[in-house]
Amino acid sequence: MNKKQRMKEGKGFIAALDQSGGSTPKALSLYGVSEDSYKNEDEMFSLIHDMRSRIITSPAFTDQRILAAILFEQTMDRQVEGLYTADYLLKKGILPILKTDKGLEELQDGVQLMKPFPELDQLLDRAVERNIFGTKMRSVIKEYNEEGIKAVVKQQFEIGKQILSKGLVPILEPEVDIHAEEKEMIESYLLQELLRGLDNLAEEDQVMFKLTLPTQKNLYQELVNHPKVLRVVALSGGYSREEANAHLAQNPGVIASFSRALTEGLHVSMDEETFNDALDTSTMSIYQASIT
Repeated sequence: MNKKQRMKEGKGFIAALDQSGGSTPKALSLYGVSEDSYKNEDEMFSLIHDMRSRIITSPAFTDQRILAAILFEQTMDRQVEGLYTADYLLKKGILPILKTDKGLEELQDGVQLMKPFPELDQLLDRAVERNIFGTKMRSVIKEYNEEGIKAVVKQQFEIGKQILSKGLVPILEPEVDIHAEEKEMIESYLLQELLRGLDNLAEEDQVMFKLTLPTQKNLYQELVNHPKVLRVVALSGGYSREEANAHLAQNPGVIASFSRALTEGLHVSMDEETFNDALDTSTMSIYQASIT
């Protein structure tokens, strides 16, 4: 089975281990590493890499449950047990995916577009050298504003085409804030725009979507079945793991790509057996919700 086939047909979920500079302090805090444990950004990133390495090397982090893992740029450039992180994952049978966006613009027209990233081409070239399978980039929709939603989708597809040109598979992530007042309306309009975007792709192109778990069950089934969509995955978006798994199980064909929900309950002070048992419980519950 080649890599695209594995992503399309494999059973399992995508582990999101791509916390960036803005989200790393919170992720470390939940893991039991307080901000006074590091003096600068370099030390902070070393500590989060230690956490990610512990997860990735755990026997509970297995290709029987996990199809792919999303990495932060610095994680791609670091090593796990003497191998670049992507190569270590591939050795375990897990596809490496790279977070490429550089964060969000200020809120405008009810949405936050991605900040410009003029060096994307060079980053993508490095990703190819590092044996990365695909990429992920995130925008956020907070209000029902048709112009804003159109702008998000347009930007996602434009950059997605740039990524496709490098032979990588882009994950387009127009996240809908789970607290948005008109969440269901936003999701319905977003779906229409995503389908229009797919119509403008070349016949041979395939993308993935990472979407907020929808209010309306099975809303994204048309995307799941679309020939230009390799896979539809869901973000946990602030839900607890239990809540996220329950929502996910109501959307057959959609699999998880959880970050905070995946690492929920893990703590730096755990001995290896306790840590592996906790991660085993987490990965099994997310796997079961993804294959329902």
